[in-house]
Amino acid sequence: MGRRNPPRKNQTPTEKPSQLRIIGGEWRGRKIPFTPLQGLRPTPDRVRETLFNWLQPYIAGAHCLDLFSGSGALGFEALSRGAETVTFIDQEPSVVRQLRDNLQLLRCNRAEVIQDSVLSWLERRIADEEQRYDIIFMDPPFRKDLAAPCCELLEQRGMLAAEAVIYVETESDLTGSVVPANWHQHRQKEAGQVRYQLFVREELL
Repeated sequence: MGRRNPPRKNQTPTEKPSQLRIIGGEWRGRKIPFTPLQGLRPTPDRVRETLFNWLQPYIAGAHCLDLFSGSGALGFEALSRGAETVTFIDQEPSVVRQLRDNLQLLRCNRAEVIQDSVLSWLERRIADEEQRYDIIFMDPPFRKDLAAPCCELLEQRGMLAAEAVIYVETESDLTGSVVPANWHQHRQKEAGQVRYQLFVREELL
């Protein structure tokens, strides 16, 4: 995660490598590179610290889905703190290569990286009782109205555990709800132009 600007179509990495620091868990203090595309930066340390304080009761053994992965900051943080698995989804080839390289660097075999458009991937999904996610990280590009359709597809495709928790980053001036009615807001904060929220899903009967 860590994208603040619109999608990076036809953009190329800058020359100087960038790094993010894992701030907690098994790999605390480790620095890993990420593809320095224009408009892509990791979710800031203080936001990650707040988020994973919120997630502390849920993270151990969780199956996580990191949509619009970008730097992978949240997915790697989750793995470091005891998540069972993480699935990274991003459509940018250079981002996908770096995510896979970082998994090798960390000698981690508890994650997979999929190169695809998030919406396209979600639209093709078929409900699978054995592959439901406990935690979702979602940081879509701003001003593209992607959060609401992604949230709706997650619910429609039966991809969520009964009491899944979903983290959503959006622009702070976004109006109206972007989540299904059975997702209840658990936490919310704003930092500059970013609103970050944690929702808890209630199973539909």
